[in-house]
Amino acid sequence: RNPVMLAAFEGWNDAGEAASGAVAHLQQVWQATPVAEFDPEGYHDFQVNRPVVALDAEGRRKLTWPTTRIYVASPPDAVRDIVLVRGIEPSMRWRAYCSELLGLADDLGVTQLITLAALLADVPHTRPIPVTGTSEHPGLRTTFGVEGSTYEGSTGIVGVLQDAALDAGLPGLSLWAAVPHYVGQPPSPKATLALLRRVEETLDVIVPLGDLPEDARAWEHGVDELAEEDGEIGAYVRQLEEAKDTADLPE
Repeated sequence: RNPVMLAAFEGWNDAGEAASGAVAHLQQVWQATPVAEFDPEGYHDFQVNRPVVALDAEGRRKLTWPTTRIYVASPPDAVRDIVLVRGIEPSMRWRAYCSELLGLADDLGVTQLITLAALLADVPHTRPIPVTGTSEHPGLRTTFGVEGSTYEGSTGIVGVLQDAALDAGLPGLSLWAAVPHYVGQPPSPKATLALLRRVEETLDVIVPLGDLPEDARAWEHGVDELAEEDGEIGAYVRQLEEAKDTADLPE
């Protein structure tokens, strides 16, 4: 039903694992059905992203390879289906990787691409996590009130996929959460929550949040304690708070 593809990738574009955590949450709460899995052989350096061995419920050893997995979800009361993409940023052959993913999107009838990502930034953990949207598609800029990206520099698979989608005629929107750089280690539930709320607004769907709001509050409380114990961090947080509050004042 007029599906939209929602993708996130572990690695360079996933500070605090906020973006991949958001898609993992959606996969669980929407009970998404797996539909495809990439062969990792051509895209990953297994010395960088190693396979993981674990025991299953019957005690048998199971090997899980680093790859990209695609699921389809039909959220309750939603007017369209959601194609969820959970992957690891490839080690090689990015153009072929994007071509394969966009080919699958075409096979599934996807009409829009949304990528979720997160970056480390000079933002205080005590304020709402900023989520910035960008698009190179004029129609989506108007629909969602976003601008084109002004970033220049090295990019990750999110930027490459968005560029490939634009060339293929698939409208794309990129949503970025800003994770406080002084607590950038995963998990980052407050940033994941911010991305999910933006997904709700963008797709006009309801996302069951479960324990995530409580996890976000606990995370913030833990960072508060860290700032209280470390005077240097505490002073830096207050500086960020003042800068944020000043920037938010009406002109």
